[in-house]
Amino acid sequence: MEYKTAISTHQCRSDCGACCIAPSISSPIPGMPDGKPANVRCAQLSEDLLCMVFDKSSRPKVCINFKFDACICGNSQSEAMRIMNELEK
Repeated sequence: MEYKTAISTHQCRSDCGACCIAPSISSPIPGMPDGKPANVRCAQLSEDLLCMVFDKSSRPKVCINFKFDACICGNSQSEAMRIMNELEK
C-alpha cells in the first residue's frame, strides 16, 4: 500500500483524532481511570479533534509513544479509522 501524503512525526492531521478513538488503551487517561475501549472517544479529545493533554505530564505514555505515520494514519480520518481498527483486531 502506498501513500502520497507524508505525515509529520510531530504534528497530526487536523480534523482526524482517529488515534484517540479507534484503539483501545489499557492505561489510565485523565477522566478515564480504567483506560478506554476501542472505538470510544477519549475523554481528552476536544470537539475540534485535538488532544487536550498533548503537552501535559498527565498524557499517557502510550499516547506519547504513538508515532504518526502514513502507513497507520492513511490519507484521511476514515482511512486512519479503518487501518487502526484492523490493527486493533
